[in-house]
Amino acid sequence: QVQLVESGGGLVQAGGSLRLSCATSGGTFSMYSMGWFRQAPGKERNFVTAISWSGGTTYYADSVKGRFSISRDNAKNTVYLQMSSLKPEDTAVYYCAARYYSGNLRTANEYTYWGQGTQVTVSS
Repeated sequence: QVQLVESGGGLVQAGGSLRLSCATSGGTFSMYSMGWFRQAPGKERNFVTAISWSGGTTYYADSVKGRFSISRDNAKNTVYLQMSSLKPEDTAVYYCAARYYSGNLRTANEYTYWGQGTQVTVSS
């Protein structure tokens, strides 16, 4: 059974930075494309960023382009989300997701495995 565990969330002031981590276990990490999604209270879960299984391609939502960066470390079975220049509208629960190989990585229902989420709160 594949498990994903997010960490690194917290409270930060606007303009600050956070790095989220998503550690995976129970599968072959190098075969997974990985994504980050977020969900604010009362809103749908939205795509944030994704990285292909090879690490060669990354995708970003327009709202985070230039501020967020996704990366992966296959030796540690971990994907990271570096968030900078944070805004109050970035406040949400952030979820890590995984799927084998390729797909439409901007779409939540393309992913097979999900973490439990980590809260990010950006104060103004």
